Amino acid sequence: MERVRFAPSPTGHLHIGGARTALFNYLYAKKTGGKFLLRIEDTDLNRSTEESEKVIIEGLKWLGIHWDEGIEVGGEHGPYRSTERVHIYNPYVQRLLDEGKAYLCYCSEEELEKEREEALKRGEMPRYSGKCRNLTKEDRERLEKEGRKPVVRFRVPENELIVVDDLVRGRVEFNSNDIGDFIIVKSDGIPVYNFAVTIDDYLMKITTVIRGEEHLSNTPRQILIYKALGFDIPKFAHVSLILGKDRTKMSKRHGSTWVEQYRDAGYLPEAIINFLALLGWSPEGEEEIFSMEELEKMFDINRVSKNPAVFDIDKLNHINGIYIRNANIDRIVDLAIPHLINGGFITEEFAKSNREWITKVVETVRGGLSYVGEIVNHVGIFFGEEVKLENEEAQEVLKQEHVPALLDEFKNILLETEVVTIENAKDIMNEVKKRTGAKGKALFMPIRVAVTGQVHGPELVNILEILGKDMLIKRIEYVKQNLL
Repeated sequence: MERVRFAPSPTGHLHIGGARTALFNYLYAKKTGGKFLLRIEDTDLNRSTEESEKVIIEGLKWLGIHWDEGIEVGGEHGPYRSTERVHIYNPYVQRLLDEGKAYLCYCSEEELEKEREEALKRGEMPRYSGKCRNLTKEDRERLEKEGRKPVVRFRVPENELIVVDDLVRGRVEFNSNDIGDFIIVKSDGIPVYNFAVTIDDYLMKITTVIRGEEHLSNTPRQILIYKALGFDIPKFAHVSLILGKDRTKMSKRHGSTWVEQYRDAGYLPEAIINFLALLGWSPEGEEEIFSMEELEKMFDINRVSKNPAVFDIDKLNHINGIYIRNANIDRIVDLAIPHLINGGFITEEFAKSNREWITKVVETVRGGLSYVGEIVNHVGIFFGEEVKLENEEAQEVLKQEHVPALLDEFKNILLETEVVTIENAKDIMNEVKKRTGAKGKALFMPIRVAVTGQVHGPELVNILEILGKDMLIKRIEYVKQNLL
């Protein structure tokens, strides 16, 4: 059975790239009938936080990425945090020391920095010189008396070709001579990422490691540890970087980079999933809208490109807009209300007592939304008695000679009407047409501008119902007194 994992470090938010990695692992497990595991790699004690772990877990749950084993779920291979597994790592460290495949290194940071500087001066790639490789017992005792705390370094074999048959990138070769003896346990006794992740993947029976391209350089070190301990080596798949539209590495200047930023802006999780799946993976055919269930059946690691994926916010907005238009209206209303409150359009009390009216507003404008938070840019026409003309085109509409009489008749008909609804709004407009002789744009455009200040927007009959009789009359009066 295939077993895959997502093993984030809890040092920040759930990045878009991390979310895609988690998704690809999840989809691979579903497609192959395997298991998906969530593990927390918190070996960086200075930067790891419980809050970050919580944010990552909440982000995955929001996206609908559920795991079969690991944090919160449990399983037979726990615990699932690196810092809770130190007692598990230690025997493997000792075994490497006993077999001469690792050794204690007492070099100070100053000494190592000097080595790096000298290597760079010679035009060489910095790597550890192996200074502590062959220390005697007496050497170690002397250095420890000086108060030096050792790290444990892995003894990298010389002249070894390390081959990664990557499922995405193909055959990738590394020369062990370019690596240098690397640290596997820090001076505080905590194993470093490369060591912990290797032991964890072996003991948790991970069969395929799917992760970001930035981890490719870690792979030869991990393979060396696998070999030194006699472990079976899993398959590897390193997915490409995500670039901004300018084809540089995605960063804040390209827009939001964290999953929760998209959640808070009013993107739908299924739209994010759909979009992330297409970042580097290409389905057969031209279709681009897929549910999670469809993706679970279609995903194929062999169709993941090794070329960088471009994060196109316009494409995400297009996809998210489709999901917004197709979603249950009550769900979109629930998402919209906090934005309307924060935008100062409504209060919590108003939201509770006027949900039906708010639903009509959201239904009317959602066709133009790329994300729900954008609603604050579309609903101004439904609030307040004053009318602000948006541009010169709107001003020119109201300057037409027939407009004052047209608005007078519109107001008179409103006064004769008990309540304005979608159903009778067309009748009202026909009655204005009958009494004034105006038709087409000469009829509709002045009324639209007079009640909204805009020449374009939602269907006029929807606007008339939402604004209602009293507000429409007040706006007509305002326009007559101030804008004609």
